[in-house]
Amino acid sequence: MTVASELSYFASADGDLSYLDTGSGDLVVLLHSGYVDHRLFDDQIPALAEAGYRVIAPDTRGHGWSANASEPFRWADDLAGLLQHLDAGPAALVGVSMGGAIAGDTAIEYPELVRGVVLSGASVSDFQYTYEPTRKVVAASAEALDAGDIEGWLKVFLGSVAGPFRTTDEIDPRLLNHLREMALHTIAKHTPGEANWHVPMADTWPRVPTIDIPVLTVNGALDSPDLIAEAERFARTALSGRSVLVEGVSHFPNLERPEEFNGLLLDFLDGL
Repeated sequence: MTVASELSYFASADGDLSYLDTGSGDLVVLLHSGYVDHRLFDDQIPALAEAGYRVIAPDTRGHGWSANASEPFRWADDLAGLLQHLDAGPAALVGVSMGGAIAGDTAIEYPELVRGVVLSGASVSDFQYTYEPTRKVVAASAEALDAGDIEGWLKVFLGSVAGPFRTTDEIDPRLLNHLREMALHTIAKHTPGEANWHVPMADTWPRVPTIDIPVLTVNGALDSPDLIAEAERFARTALSGRSVLVEGVSHFPNLERPEEFNGLLLDFLDGL
């Protein structure tokens, strides 16, 4: 498990952004989902480093050990700033949920920094939920956070891990505890009702057909149908994409089926 002393920090124009940097070889950047941090990839980081890759796993602004935003920002700009600061890349970007949207945005906005993209349960940052059960979960999450009801929010958040077709009783408690720990750490950095300074990219889909790098989507078959559909649309629309479904899991196949996820990921990376 990572401790703060093992992290490095990039002094962005709006505070320090933390990241784990380990291994050597071709660069892979792991981009976590919302409310958690780089530890989402505890099962991927050592596997990739042992396979001969340099792994950078950032904490997205406002998450983990990274500074909160105090002015408008875009995810892709933060990631590009980090890679340019490190004089690193082009990189293979691997993103889960929010992290997938960061990867998609960056491939569109900074193609020179990206040599391949893996998306899981995501597409781009201007995605809009259309599946009504998921829309209700998102609304309930926002309502609980605005009210400062952390326990209520955690219940909604952990329920989203199960997806719309299961309950948390069907999820490994160790996985839920891991997510709970990360989420509480990130939520503690924020106050109820504070401004959300993140600016989604606009008009992304007209530019997806210009993405001329390999794209892989790895979705849990039990995830929200709109998330699966949008990820698969991204793979179809890019010039070279394919999609894989992992049966029996939902929004976090990298957590629930790490060996299967790692195998798909390494096959993809070895082919770049």
